[in-house]
Amino acid sequence: MTDLITIANDHLTAQINPLGAELTSLKDAEGRELMTNADPAYWTGHAPILFPVVGRPYRDTIRVDGTQYPMKQHGFARRQGFDVVDRHANRVAFVLDDNDDTRAHYPFAFSLTLVFGIIDSSLLVGVEIANTGDVPLPASFGFHPAFAWPLPYGQDRADHRIVFAADEPDTLRMIADDGTIAEGERPSPLEGRTLHLRDDLFAKDALVWDSVRSQSVTYGAEHGPQLRIDFPDTPKLGLWTKPGAAYVCVEPWHGIADPEGYTGEFRDKPGVFEVAPGDVKRIALRVTLVPPAR
Repeated sequence: MTDLITIANDHLTAQINPLGAELTSLKDAEGRELMTNADPAYWTGHAPILFPVVGRPYRDTIRVDGTQYPMKQHGFARRQGFDVVDRHANRVAFVLDDNDDTRAHYPFAFSLTLVFGIIDSSLLVGVEIANTGDVPLPASFGFHPAFAWPLPYGQDRADHRIVFAADEPDTLRMIADDGTIAEGERPSPLEGRTLHLRDDLFAKDALVWDSVRSQSVTYGAEHGPQLRIDFPDTPKLGLWTKPGAAYVCVEPWHGIADPEGYTGEFRDKPGVFEVAPGDVKRIALRVTLVPPAR
């Protein structure tokens, strides 16, 4: 088992697994856990990093210059060991470089860096996707943190909600049985800017905003401490749980699953960005514990 790395200050303590550079725990100053209990009856993940794909490729395959490569849902980064390259009491950095295993699935040179830092009551995650090769690097990236539902502050599970920072008038995408994006649209379940969390919302998998206007959401019960999740660099958002589970995932994405039946080139797929040779793509996430309003 890989040893977890702990960073902390007087407000928060985080633990990160070098396997996948995955945040596995986030606790408040009193030691109360703000993330999933990882009950194996539902899902054992905590906060996997989604790279170089978000969601499921059609038939678990991508195509690069006409050649097919096997690619599982959400990519391979979450199953790769990252190197620790910088470590302090409240900050740690991880790096994954391309290797023989990654090139069997994704024939590109890259360096993926994640920096976790705690400042005051915020956990910051900074991502750098560097193209270390000599051809454009097509990629997607996503965050997948699973927060405790309910949060550990005594409010009922049914009182928890997610409030968007901006109006979100658009419909949502549909998910096909194979996990790809289906034709058609799903009505928005928002009431104003508020999503009142209920298990039945997730009976047909995740809620997917293909184009989210908000750059942050606030999660929790109205009269308790809440989490504000800021995602200034990711234009899509997924929310997901399994009905009955003790978590809800807030997933800012720069990418999306394949359209149902997609057999085109990976670099032409909706949601894929390109990084020029020698360039770097930067993406950030901030999770802040907000005290209850007085």
